[in-house]
Amino acid sequence: MAGGAGRLDVVATPIGNIGDLSPRAIAALKAADLVLAEDTRRTATLLNGCGISRPLLSLHDHNESERIAPLLERLRRGEVLALVSDAGTPLLSDPGFLLVRAVAAAGLSVRAIAGPSALTAALAVAGLPTDRFVFEGFLPARGGDRKAALARLALETRTLVLFEAPHRIGKTLQEMAAAFGDERAAVIARELTKIHESVYRGSLKELTERAQHDPDLARGEITLVVAGAAAMPEGDAQLLARALPLLLKDLTPSRAAAIAAQLSGVPRAQAYEQALALSRDKAADSD
Repeated sequence: MAGGAGRLDVVATPIGNIGDLSPRAIAALKAADLVLAEDTRRTATLLNGCGISRPLLSLHDHNESERIAPLLERLRRGEVLALVSDAGTPLLSDPGFLLVRAVAAAGLSVRAIAGPSALTAALAVAGLPTDRFVFEGFLPARGGDRKAALARLALETRTLVLFEAPHRIGKTLQEMAAAFGDERAAVIARELTKIHESVYRGSLKELTERAQHDPDLARGEITLVVAGAAAMPEGDAQLLARALPLLLKDLTPSRAAAIAAQLSGVPRAQAYEQALALSRDKAADSD
């Protein structure tokens, strides 16, 4: 047990190949008084494979909130805790956010032990622009929420990175092709770093068709990378002028500008300035 205040180590673990576990990560896991794991059985297998024997405690979506108070007490007593997920970097579509936020708010130390991530690994091999990208995690499962999310993302100009369950990948590709257009470029990175690693490239239409005939495409862990929408060169100022007054009836200037900018293609900063001006004029008229 460490003296003084404790520390939370957020430790990245392999997404498939155990050889990707860094010496620093191994040292951190060996030094931990307690390892917090999304699935203790999977983490026990990893630790055993590295010759590490440490106490394990589950921390997942269903118990994270109730775990925080006793874990903070352990940190205050000087213990070192290691947080891991089933694979990759914790908190990226995995539990841990509530704990990290609470530890930071308590003024205790949080240290990142960097390492593997399916997100960055997929971007590295996709061959799509990486200067600007947005990570969307998993799309909503429900039909209405899913359609709304796809409609919003259809206008996103940054490269999109998403996780998807193998049994849904065919349907997701089909829905994206309908929302984004058949010819939008995309990459499916499957089973990265594992024996059956595969990278499928093509348009959304081509990948949709392949998913219908290639059962391997819908197996294993999947990261989907999709090219962003082509940026509108100038935007539609007239559409912005029509949309803003309507949106400002029910929304704040910031929210109204965000939606109007997406609809019109006008830069958000410009839309926001115009929304503020309209709000000021409306306030002045009411005085």
